[in-house]
Amino acid sequence: MKEKHNIQALRKLCFNAETFTTEILDWIENENLWNLWVPKEYGGRESAFTEGLQELKHLAKIDGSLGWTVTLCSGANYFIGNLKKKAAAAIFSNPRKPVCFGGSGGISGIAEKIGNQYKISGKWRYATGAPYLTHFTLNAKIIEDGKELKEKDGSPKFRSFILPKKDVKIIADWDTMGLNASVTHSFEVNAAKVHEKFSFRYDQFYLPQSIFKIPFSVFADLTLWVNYIGMAEHFMEEAEIILPQEKLKNIASVISLADQEIAHISEEIGATALKNSKFTTKYIEKVHKTATESVHRLSYGIIKVFPLLGIKAVSKNYPLNQIFRDYFTATQHKLFAGK
Repeated sequence: MKEKHNIQALRKLCFNAETFTTEILDWIENENLWNLWVPKEYGGRESAFTEGLQELKHLAKIDGSLGWTVTLCSGANYFIGNLKKKAAAAIFSNPRKPVCFGGSGGISGIAEKIGNQYKISGKWRYATGAPYLTHFTLNAKIIEDGKELKEKDGSPKFRSFILPKKDVKIIADWDTMGLNASVTHSFEVNAAKVHEKFSFRYDQFYLPQSIFKIPFSVFADLTLWVNYIGMAEHFMEEAEIILPQEKLKNIASVISLADQEIAHISEEIGATALKNSKFTTKYIEKVHKTATESVHRLSYGIIKVFPLLGIKAVSKNYPLNQIFRDYFTATQHKLFAGK
């Protein structure tokens, strides 16, 4: 397990796992994968955008839950860029104490402002890696002087918050056909007090690295997209053991196109962020459309091949079955479901 790319050893440990073992979690920490996007000054890897995406795709190709969990949790650690310096330093100050964020993007609770603190209560769903987290992220509607605050357009005013694990109750309700070891449980908070410095907005950044110039919606689209590509590549790798190449031409071409598209777009995004240029609404929509259409093609390609793979593909003790279950569980993420 000391070798970074000991793929077969990792696959063996991840196969049919309901949760990750200490050995897997130690490996993730030793590789500093939770901090893939975190600046070096805070103990992170400070990966360039294209480099980080390649790492995430590699992990998803090893195992769906592994790639998905690291993607979502490192993606939550990305919020360090939304924190002011004192708050970021307070959380990431101890290099011997790994930090792993994760949580929910839903606005499911309330935060009552009391002086320089917020009192938070509510229940949130789908916190990937819940048992592995050190801190939970959540969105909550703001209450002040007993009234719910509104934006100019009449929508609820909300902020995002980071809470230590001790203030959160995990609700073990993740029961799906795939991505089992991602243990994407719900969680509950009951009147936890949080200093305002540990609140943030997705569109406000305080760190200078170019990665934080990328709109979060674009960042989320591409980090998830590489997971679908990685899992599809793993699926094809296993399918090649059973089927001749001519039966796999379609899925091979779809994967190749996806790789080309994401390589081009990620380089484009990285260059735009480096130049500190603006990402237009039209461009953001174009990226999302390209990503969702690509995932659509990957899904169709896998479905077309699956009935040709025989009984092994439907046997729970065979890798193809787990990859299939992981992939199609992942497609239910709100960014890509129903597109």
